[in-house]
Amino acid sequence: MNTIDYDKALYYTHRSEWDNLLILMVRTQDDLLSKKIEKFLHAYNFEHDYSVIQERLTSLLRYIDHALEVSEPKTEAEQYACFYS
Repeated sequence: MNTIDYDKALYYTHRSEWDNLLILMVRTQDDLLSKKIEKFLHAYNFEHDYSVIQERLTSLLRYIDHALEVSEPKTEAEQYACFYS
């Protein structure tokens, strides 16, 4: 799995580069990432309740974190570390 889109999403979110995040939303092949970005940007631009904006941002960041965690191949030592702890 290609992690470049997730890295870009994290970078653009951290730097508040909403235009680039919007372009990424359109170009990414990951439909779920696209939907999370869409919901966050919509809330950021139109929502007056900051808790909703925070919730959408948290949801986007959690998805990025999950996608990166799942896509990174684990070494054999990491896979079996829980058995030896």
